[in-house]
Amino acid sequence: MSNDIAYPVFRAPDPALALSTARRLMEFGICEYSEVSVGAELRSVAEVRRVARELPQAWFRGQEEYGEFDGVPWEAQPALVVGVHGPGLPADPAAYAGRLPVECGLSELPVGSIEDAFTAAIGPNAGEINWYGLCWPDAPELGFLGESKHAEVTLLLNTRTRDFDEPAGDHTVLVHVRSASVDGRQMREPYAHWLAEQVGLTVLGPGQRC
Repeated sequence: MSNDIAYPVFRAPDPALALSTARRLMEFGICEYSEVSVGAELRSVAEVRRVARELPQAWFRGQEEYGEFDGVPWEAQPALVVGVHGPGLPADPAAYAGRLPVECGLSELPVGSIEDAFTAAIGPNAGEINWYGLCWPDAPELGFLGESKHAEVTLLLNTRTRDFDEPAGDHTVLVHVRSASVDGRQMREPYAHWLAEQVGLTVLGPGQRC
């Protein structure tokens, strides 16, 4: 089993600029089977409701305590814990007690179908757009074969980490490659640099895993 590592290649306070830059990198590797997913963490009831109005097709799921519903049939669990589309969110504010942050997401969508709407709806919340199923080309001058399993581009919105645990006032584009570590050194990091350079970008710092 192999894993990926993602390197930051662009950062800006303007979400539209960050999105257009991420798309430029994504389009370098787009292929027939490429797809996109989006996700965010919403930390207030007001934000959950606002985003649900703007993205009613999204799936919303609240938090639960470990073991809270052990032995409880799925159909008897609260809708917010099981997960609902925007129109199915509870109206009673009390239903959100202990359920924040609420996760919001959509996955396995055609490229170009959700990115603009999601970027417009994200507001101050931490989130990401992830394009996957890409195909990175060979870099023969560096001795690297292309890859598809770990060929991804991620746009982090209002955060600098894939875990959403580092809030930020800017947005970061990540390029993903296969992780291949030898004695603590990432052997495919030069490939990430090469990919960034093909679209006029530069690796800004160390890679991160999720």
